[in-house]
Amino acid sequence: MNFEILFVLLGLAGMLAALIMDKMRPGIVLLSVVVLFMVAGIISPKQMVAGFSNRGMITVALLFLVSEGVRQSGALTTIVKKLFPDKTTTVTKAQLRVLPIVSAFSAFLNNTPVVVIFAPIIKHWSKKVGLSCTKFLIPLSYATILGGLCTLIGTSTNLVIHGMMIDRGFEGLKMFDLAYIGIPITIVGILFIILTSKKLLPAERPDNFEEEEADAAMESGQHIVEVVLASRFPGLKRKLKNFDFKRRYGAEIKEIRQGGQIITENLGEVRLQEGDTLVLLADDAFTRAWGDSSVFLMITNGKDIPTRFVPAWKKWTAFALLLIMIIGATIGELPFTQERFPNVKLDMFFFASVTAVIMAWLKLFPPKKYTKYISWDILITIACAFAISSAMEESGLAALIAEFIKNVSGSLGAWGALALLYFVTLIITELITNNAAAALAFPLALETASKFGVDPMPFFIAICIAASAGFATPIGYQTNLIVQGAGNYKFTDFMKIGIPMDLIVMILSIILIPLIWPFTPTV
Repeated sequence: MNFEILFVLLGLAGMLAALIMDKMRPGIVLLSVVVLFMVAGIISPKQMVAGFSNRGMITVALLFLVSEGVRQSGALTTIVKKLFPDKTTTVTKAQLRVLPIVSAFSAFLNNTPVVVIFAPIIKHWSKKVGLSCTKFLIPLSYATILGGLCTLIGTSTNLVIHGMMIDRGFEGLKMFDLAYIGIPITIVGILFIILTSKKLLPAERPDNFEEEEADAAMESGQHIVEVVLASRFPGLKRKLKNFDFKRRYGAEIKEIRQGGQIITENLGEVRLQEGDTLVLLADDAFTRAWGDSSVFLMITNGKDIPTRFVPAWKKWTAFALLLIMIIGATIGELPFTQERFPNVKLDMFFFASVTAVIMAWLKLFPPKKYTKYISWDILITIACAFAISSAMEESGLAALIAEFIKNVSGSLGAWGALALLYFVTLIITELITNNAAAALAFPLALETASKFGVDPMPFFIAICIAASAGFATPIGYQTNLIVQGAGNYKFTDFMKIGIPMDLIVMILSIILIPLIWPFTPTV
């Protein structure tokens, strides 16, 4: 083991430790490691910044704007409301009606806005029909994760892997390549949720504040509002007593839900974290002022579902543009289209660019505020992921670990290596972040395939699934973090249903991936 391998290994170990401790945002953690590798001469300045110009990374940014355009058009909200029956129903019937539609939406839209739209409506509807919202919120998050496995644009991780493949000279993923494995997994996963969630998920835990003071609040013209803190909330990492929330936002905090705990006493000593749910006492002005703010991921208004008037043409235009983007990117991959337009690559990057610009000009989202709808930390994380991948390859660390994987796999060969790589990627995803997991796993996939002398595509697909399918912890995926506070879930609630989900998806993937993408020997 030479100096470069040792240096990169220690750097990555420090990165993982920093991400697990959650003292800084993932983007700045990865950027720090990448700068360290550049200073040490492991990678060049050109390799360090290569990810910032990658088409996959820029496509993720554009899709943030497309998803926001669809969300603000109100088209998705209109459809969602019609999904839930007004009359009394059962948990199973409601899940069977809603979850497949959620997965379908999340296959083409960013998962976070799908959950942000569905979650408040589910809470309001479940209370009205007398069902526990806890039977629906974790399934909602899981359904969006499953749907994201089905298309190239389903998750940012898929686009990261796609971009890395293109950088290494591979063709990249087509729009529906992942559907061959994603759709079977989604079907089995939704069936598992429907059959087991009634037993594995908890009954609704009472909200102490809601029981004791809700009626009095209504009489004073105020009501309960739940907000989830986003990455742009200015009070993150600060104690509440040092951040005057009431002065800034005109609402009083009555309860904080953090890490599966409900905190109602000594609130001033609580250090606010991204994903915390705050239960507030507020009036209608709060929802109007902060409903579309980037400092809160979700606002649940206890009085009613917050709505605002949007012209019908905006709803139809948003859906039409989304459909054109999907169909255009799919047709653009066909050989006939590529022959007809040899000088233009009609891929998802092309159509996402056109769609985002049209949405801005039509003001489907406020064009002067477009920067607030993009998660810059995710983009920096993705861009740095390319540099980290390069450092692992340049230093020889990826080849060293790939040799170890080959030796451990033994008589199981490439199939065993695939299973081991999937498992390692999944563990990293559950502990830190999906894009960081993809960054670490991609060079290992490439080198492992090289050691076995086979096509790396099965390994690339395995990374896409493993880095996106984090069910067992609330920190494994942002949508899990959102519903944790909204549903008063404990950490163990995710483990009870999430660990079996992880195992089911893993077993299906390990069995199906080599059958769909065989371990074809390379020449």
